[in-house]
Amino acid sequence: QLEFITPFQLYFNPDLIFRKFQIWRLITNFLFFGPLGFSFFFNMIFLYRYCRMLEEGSFRGRTADFVFMFLFGGFLMTLFGLFASLFFLGQAFTIMLVYVWSRRNPYIRMNFFGLLNFQAPFLPWVLMGFSLLLGNSIIIDLLGIAVGHIYYFLEDVFPNQPGGKKLLLTPTFLKMVFDTPEEDPNYNPLPEDRPEHQPRDHGQNEQQHPQ
Repeated sequence: QLEFITPFQLYFNPDLIFRKFQIWRLITNFLFFGPLGFSFFFNMIFLYRYCRMLEEGSFRGRTADFVFMFLFGGFLMTLFGLFASLFFLGQAFTIMLVYVWSRRNPYIRMNFFGLLNFQAPFLPWVLMGFSLLLGNSIIIDLLGIAVGHIYYFLEDVFPNQPGGKKLLLTPTFLKMVFDTPEEDPNYNPLPEDRPEHQPRDHGQNEQQHPQ
C-alpha cells in the first residue's frame, strides 16, 4: 500500500523461483490479498476468524499439527500453481481454513449477512458463490476447497475407516520446535524443588503459630 514494493515482486512465478532463485515468492504469494478494499478486508476477517477458531478449537495444544496443516496445504497449492496460471494463493489458503473448520463443526448454524441461514459445511460454497457475484474467478476458491477436503479426508476420515490409518504424520522436528515437551513421569526433582520443601505462606505460618 505504501509502494515500497510492488505485486510484481511478490507473485508466484515458477520461472523466477527456479531459475532466478527468488525463493521468497513461494511465501509472499500467500500474503498478498490485493489493494485495500472490500475484498481485502473480507479476506482478512475470514482469515483471522477461522484461523483463530481452529487454533483454539480442534488444534488446541497441537501447535505443531497446526503448522503442519499450513505447510501441507501450501505445498499442494504450490504444486497446483505450477500447472496453472495462478499468481496469488492467499484466498485459496483462507478458503482451506474455512473448509476444515466447517467440516469439523458440522452442526453450527451460520448466517450470511442476514440473508442466508445454513449449516457450517455449506460455508465454503456460499463464499465461492459470493466471490462469483463479485466478479472474481472461482478457480482459487475451488482450489482452497479441494486442498481443504484432501487434508480433512486424510486427517479425519480415512484413519477412521476399516483398514485405514493416519497418513499425515507431523514431523518430529516441528513438535520439538512448537509443542511443549511432556513431563517425564520418571523425573525425580531435587529435594529443594519438592513441594514439601517450599517456603510456606507467611499468613499460614501465623495461623499455625498464633501469638
